[in-house]
Amino acid sequence: MILPIYAYGCPVLRKVGSDIQADYPNLKELIENMYETMYDSNGIGLAAPQIGLPIRLFIVDGSPIEDIEPQGFKQTFINPVIIEEWGEAWKYEEGCLSIPTVHENVLRKPELKIRYYDEQFQLHEKSFKGMAARIIQHEYDHIEGKLFIDHISPLKRNLLKGKLNNISLGRVEHHYKMRFPKK
Repeated sequence: MILPIYAYGCPVLRKVGSDIQADYPNLKELIENMYETMYDSNGIGLAAPQIGLPIRLFIVDGSPIEDIEPQGFKQTFINPVIIEEWGEAWKYEEGCLSIPTVHENVLRKPELKIRYYDEQFQLHEKSFKGMAARIIQHEYDHIEGKLFIDHISPLKRNLLKGKLNNISLGRVEHHYKMRFPKK
């Protein structure tokens, strides 16, 4: 089932997510719905807060990106914790399904180590680098109540104020199901 994506301004996007247990209600169905929603929106990542759930869960599928390592990078992250990030930070233009039409360069470290559970609640600790690390960092920010625009300069954020306000009012072009803040 395709779920609505919560737009900039919805309070759930600013909440730190809570850990969940293996018996979380309808977890398998939730993850399937998240993938379906992400694909319908042409996204490469989706976090639970973006569908209105303040829990520590996100999914990624970087397979549309050429030269991503690991190839066919598709993963579910439950209760993740980034243990370490390292390397010289690099800029790359990011966007977000919750903030349609806004794209900005964001500095992020190129490598990370993360501990997480997969959809079978098996514990993993893995390192990722490059675009895979960037996608993980972006989605991880969501479960920490952060957005990619929090990583840009105050001046750039100020310049985006009108655009962000329009998004929160539902005055934005989008091609997927969205939920906007209640007025």
